[in-house]
Amino acid sequence: MTYVDERNAPSSDTDLLDFFYDTRTQTESLTAPLSDEDMGLQSMEDASPPKWHLAHTTWFFEEFILKPHLPGYTPRDERFAVLFNSYYVQAGPRHTRSKRGLLSRPSVTEVTSYRAHVEDALREGMIYDKFALEPEHLDALITLGCHHEMQHQELLVTDLLHALSHNPLLPAYTTPQPEAVQSIPDRGWTRYAGGLLEIGHDGNGFAYDCEGPRHKVWLEPYRLADRPVTNGEWIAFMEDGGYDNQTLWLMEGWAVREQNDWDSPLYWWRQDGQWWAYTLQGPRPVDLAAPVVHVSYYEADAFARWAGHRLPTEAEWEAAAQHTEIAGNFLESGAFMPLGREAGLWGDVWQWTSSAFSPYPGFKPPEGAIGEYNGKFMVNQMVLRGGSCATPRLQMRSSYRTFFYPHQRWQMLGLRLAADQ
Repeated sequence: MTYVDERNAPSSDTDLLDFFYDTRTQTESLTAPLSDEDMGLQSMEDASPPKWHLAHTTWFFEEFILKPHLPGYTPRDERFAVLFNSYYVQAGPRHTRSKRGLLSRPSVTEVTSYRAHVEDALREGMIYDKFALEPEHLDALITLGCHHEMQHQELLVTDLLHALSHNPLLPAYTTPQPEAVQSIPDRGWTRYAGGLLEIGHDGNGFAYDCEGPRHKVWLEPYRLADRPVTNGEWIAFMEDGGYDNQTLWLMEGWAVREQNDWDSPLYWWRQDGQWWAYTLQGPRPVDLAAPVVHVSYYEADAFARWAGHRLPTEAEWEAAAQHTEIAGNFLESGAFMPLGREAGLWGDVWQWTSSAFSPYPGFKPPEGAIGEYNGKFMVNQMVLRGGSCATPRLQMRSSYRTFFYPHQRWQMLGLRLAADQ
C-alpha cells in the first residue's frame, strides 16, 4: 500500500479526524444488523469473519501508527498483534488465515472495546500533539489507514454474502428493495482514438503504490461497450452452450470449470423454470437487465469470445475513465447488489480486464511492512476496474486497480466488452 501525497493531505487535523471517525462509523454500520453468531462466520479461506475485519482494521492503526509513533501507548492486549495481523511478515507472526472463524474469543464486545481503545488513543495523540512524527507523515499514515479500512468494508460485505449463502434459510442481510421492471438496454459503443497516452496516478490526492508511477502507453483505436454485460445476455450465453463449448475457453479455465462443475454464475439456481440468485437482500429472481455478477475471469473471457469481442486492457479502461464523472451504484446506496439503472463506466460490478496485475515501469514498493501490501501479489492475478455496489465511493479514481485470481467469483465481479475499431 502507499500513502497520500503529502501536498494534498487534509487541510486540518479536524478534517482528518472527521474522515477517520466517518470511516470507522461506516464499518460499524455494516455490522449493526448482525448477530454475534453472524460476526464469527468464515465460509472459506479467502473470506474472513466480520469480527475479524473489525479487529484487523483496528490492528492496522495500532501497528503502523500508535505503537511506533505514540510515546507511552499501551496496547489493549499484546496477543491481538498475532490474532489480527493478516499477511505482513515484517510485522511478526500471524494466526492461520483459514482458522480465523475459530476465534470465538476475543468476543464481539472485546473487539468493540479494542476499537474504542485505539480510536481514543489516536484522537488524544492528535489533539494534544503527542505523536513523535512529522505532521505530514502522520496525516499520510492515518489517511492510508482509513482507505485500508474502506477496502475491508467491501470485503466484509462480500465475505458475509458468501457465508450467509450456505444457510438453507437464505437470510436477508438488508431489507429487500422493490424490483424495478426493466427491459434489457441495447448495447452501445463508444469509440476512442487511442494514441500515446498517460495512465497511472497523477500525484494529486490519495493512491495505492501499485497505481503508479504515471507512465506512457500506446493504444490502438478501440471501442468500449457503454454498459456491463447483463444477466439476460449471460443467460443467452448459457442457453447457447457457453459452459459446454470447450473452444470458447482458455485451457486452464476449462479445467477449473470442469473441476468445479460450473454451469452458471455463483449463487444462481434454477427454480420453476426461472433463474434465481442469492443476494444480501435474500433470494431474488435474476434481473435480466442488471449487470451479471460473481463470474470469474475465465467465464468473462469465454463470454467475450462467444460474443465476438474481447475484454478491455486496463490501459484502455483507464484512458476512457480519466475524464468521466464517477457516478454509479456504490456501497453507500445500501443495495449491496448490482442494479444497472444507468449506463456508465463506474459502479455496480468490478470489470475484468485482460491485463495481468504487474508493476508499472519504475514501480518500487514503500519500505517496511506497509510495502508488502501490493507488490508481493503481482503474480498470477488479473486487474479489474470501475468499483462495485460494495465499494465505497471515496475509493474510486480512474487509476484504481483491484486484482483477483482468475478463478475467484465471490467478489462483485462482472465484465464490459471491448473491440478493435
